[in-house]
Amino acid sequence: MTESRGRAGQDGDDTALRIPGTPCWVSLMAHGLEATQEFYGALFGWEFRPGPQQLGPYLRALLDGREVAGIGQLPPDRRLPVAWTPYLASDDVDRTAGTVRSCGGTVAVGPLDAAEAGRMLLASDPSGAVFGVWQAAAHLGTAVTGVPGTPAWNELVTYTAAGVATFYVTAFGHAQKAVPATGRDYVTLHVDGRPVAGVRGVGDALPRDRGPHWVTYFETADVADAVRRVAGLGGRVLEGVREDDLGRVAMVADREGARFALLERAPG
Repeated sequence: MTESRGRAGQDGDDTALRIPGTPCWVSLMAHGLEATQEFYGALFGWEFRPGPQQLGPYLRALLDGREVAGIGQLPPDRRLPVAWTPYLASDDVDRTAGTVRSCGGTVAVGPLDAAEAGRMLLASDPSGAVFGVWQAAAHLGTAVTGVPGTPAWNELVTYTAAGVATFYVTAFGHAQKAVPATGRDYVTLHVDGRPVAGVRGVGDALPRDRGPHWVTYFETADVADAVRRVAGLGGRVLEGVREDDLGRVAMVADREGARFALLERAPG
């Protein structure tokens, strides 16, 4: 599970992580750091080391010494959702903050410096879905992809796809492409001609306890086995294994209820 052969950064090129609008990092805010480390360490083979502490205790998850994700601790006095959050790259977080606001989004935290690692903010789009923005310095972002235990895809689950996709097109320069052949309300967001994220409209099927939200997909070699291990580690299976355009997918949640997807890619 921890074999780290794969792409260094997105599409095999660390510099791609810096292209504005590209998902470059994922971070989980949870209540119990120790239990969360145990869960993801057992599921993905992650190890952990301290990261910047500007927003409280924070850990970076590593595969074979290379950073793949972050885990922070929620303040005990704040009732915020336990959730995975994707970060989109920016070459100027302060300018991006202004653009997010002018496009109808809300900046909740920042912009602020994360020590020597870079500069960041947390925001929400007009539908209320939370995302981050990262301006890289010492820390580029996810250091390896394409192997089990690494982020593979990010998808926004919302009421309708087209309207909120326009926000990301305007704020981050994404191109959007509808996927009508699937019969679903689905749009892909593109950077430099390559798909980097999806927007899925589900209407009234949106979970009432969550509202619009981003879902991170993590690579796995055997999705059925990974689902069994999630349940054995105290997590929950929200949607069983199904066939998707990306491969075989299951939707699960960790011990605290953070939703994420497991992806076994289709051969080729």
